[in-house]
Order: sequence, then C-alpha cells, then structure tokens
Amino acid sequence: MQFEIQQAIPVLERTPQVLETLLYGLPDEWINSNEGGDTWTPVDIMAHLIFGEKTDWIPRTLIIMGEGSKEFVPFDMEGHHAIKKGKTMSQLLDEFKVLRKENLALLKTMEITEETLDRTGIHPLLGTVTLRHLLAAWVVHDLTHIHQLSRVMAKQYYEAVGPWTQFMGVLGGKR
Repeated sequence: MQFEIQQAIPVLERTPQVLETLLYGLPDEWINSNEGGDTWTPVDIMAHLIFGEKTDWIPRTLIIMGEGSKEFVPFDMEGHHAIKKGKTMSQLLDEFKVLRKENLALLKTMEITEETLDRTGIHPLLGTVTLRHLLAAWVVHDLTHIHQLSRVMAKQYYEAVGPWTQFMGVLGGKR
C-alpha cells in the first residue's frame, strides 16, 4: 500500500480511542506490569506516546515544511519518565487524546501535497527522510505500540493459559 495522507489520518484519529478502550479502568496489575527486565509497562508506553506527540511527529513535520535547518532534534527515549511521574493511566489517556486531537487539527491545516510529501529533513540516525516517511512512520508507530501493549498484557497470563501457549502467537506460539 502506498502512503496517502487521507488513509493515514483515520488510523491516527482512532488510536486514542483504541488505547482508551484497552486500558481505561484496568487494575494496576495490568497497567504496571511489563515483560521482565527493563521492558516497558502500559504506563510507560502511554507516556512515550505523549512524549512523541509533544516532541516528534508534528515538530518534525514543521521542520520539513518550514524554511531553514532541516535537522531533527534527537528523540529522547527516556523522556517519557518525566511525563508519567505522578499521573494515573486515565490522566495519561486524557492527555494523549487532547494532544493527538490538537496535532491532527494542525496537520489538517497544512497543505500536504505529493510535492510536500517529498520534502526532506535530516534524522540524527537515519539521515535524509521525507515527510512521506515521517507520516507513514507515525501511523506504524501507533500500530507498533498497540501491538506492544497487547503483547505486554498477554504475557501476564503466559503461565495461566497452560498448554494453549503453543497456539497463542502473542505469547510466541505458532499461530
């Protein structure tokens, strides 16, 4: 599938609702558990998504669409820790919903054309990227973290499903 902004926006619009449906009101055991070690909890994932809304997708879009330096500020993979401090999951979900709505409203005011989708910026690790790459990555980033959330949550029942583990792809089974 080729990237088209009109096909991307509906996915970006639905992400807050998907996350809210999955996470709102769950007990702490679901939202504060991870896959072991330094892996992320659902709280970490939500804070990371908020941090991205504030520092990544639209700021980098504006860099590409603007004049002057096209270099992106490196993304701080630890920036989510300050975001989550002292917040409940419902507060994180609400904050994400507001930020995403504002960011999409701003995106919709931009004149995104086939020509502007080919404009470039400079990613600190990837080098030259297009606006098309960035916006497609935003969609896939959402889907990646939705997948990650379902995997993290499923792992909490790894032992509980007993012999069915072999049929549970999310748990590493063959299905």
